[in-house]
Amino acid sequence: MITQPPPLSLYIHTPWCVQKCPYCDFNSHESQAPIPEQAYVERLLFDLEQEIPDIWGRQLNSIFIGGGTPSLLSPASYEKLLNGIRALLPFHADMEITMEANPGTVESDKFKGFYNAGINRISIGVQSFNNQFLKSLGRIHSASEAEKAFDIARQAGFNNINLDLMYGLPHQSVKQAMNDLDRAISLNPEHLSWYQLTLEPNTLFHHQPPPMPGDERLHDINEAGLKKLSLNHFERYEISAFSRHGNSPSTHNLNYWQFGDYIGIGAGAHGKITRADNQSITRKSKKRNPKDYLNVNVPVIANTQTLTRQELPIEFMMNTMRLKDGVPSELFFQTTGLLFSVLKPAIDQAEKKGLLFRDKLILRPTEQGYYFLNDLLELFMPENFSSSSEINSIPIKEVR
Repeated sequence: MITQPPPLSLYIHTPWCVQKCPYCDFNSHESQAPIPEQAYVERLLFDLEQEIPDIWGRQLNSIFIGGGTPSLLSPASYEKLLNGIRALLPFHADMEITMEANPGTVESDKFKGFYNAGINRISIGVQSFNNQFLKSLGRIHSASEAEKAFDIARQAGFNNINLDLMYGLPHQSVKQAMNDLDRAISLNPEHLSWYQLTLEPNTLFHHQPPPMPGDERLHDINEAGLKKLSLNHFERYEISAFSRHGNSPSTHNLNYWQFGDYIGIGAGAHGKITRADNQSITRKSKKRNPKDYLNVNVPVIANTQTLTRQELPIEFMMNTMRLKDGVPSELFFQTTGLLFSVLKPAIDQAEKKGLLFRDKLILRPTEQGYYFLNDLLELFMPENFSSSSEINSIPIKEVR
């Protein structure tokens, strides 16, 4: 039985961008007219107000503002938004507030304004320091602008900066991928996100695939990159997330991967909320199209789904097994209300296949499990628990 919900974060989605990138499958829309900033901020606060009954009395531990390109909005809009959020929910004393920024939209006075509004962590979407690759990715900035963006962020006061980089780009060699990492590392960011470009459905790259590196080269890039990051004191804590030695992992990222709760507000945003009073874990999504989301005559919620007991194992593992060091075994009971023993048959299979390490205290993927995460997760799919007498016999007791 869930006695206390996990930590709570807030995700804010800004759906507009200057130009849709051919690899992007996020809910982003090219802005053809002035962005209705004031109306959108008001709608975001209304959206959050609708969530309050499900999170009453809880404190926010982190905020992440994603997109789209959130840095297209003005500092004044974020100041109004964050002040409105503070009026609705208590903030953790050392609140991490992250905003994604595109180097192509950076202005020094704007970054200072973001910092003064209360944003204290910036994630800069560099993707590559090679102008040829930036062009093929549809990015609107150059390599020099990316480096300038980093300097501007530092001068504005940010001492917690993440750089977002991709590898496995069309025609990319191992040397070119390592050059990107070298230039990122030379800037001394506190965090790096380094992940492989994938061809996602409903993207231009999926319908018109560019020539991608083969599996052998991707493996070589990954091996060389992980070695380089380690030698330069970047510690991997999640599949694609690294923190420089002496810096803690992102609070917001960790909460996602530890099966924590998060409210999602904004067009197309998703959230997950745990309630101890009725022993439920619910996922919500909001209207995707900005025009629909801004329509005050229709609800902002697009879909609500309460997770079943059979879905909880895969939901938990899909998040926690992305963490390099795994999670305490007791976290499964704490966040799902289910006994750890219900996982035993699946865990036994995963151990036999060399995909999982388990002792009394910790549950984490092996190196092989990390590389073949989908094979590991397949063992925890709902159909593998549908006939489990143990998972079906656990009583759901309402707490009053």
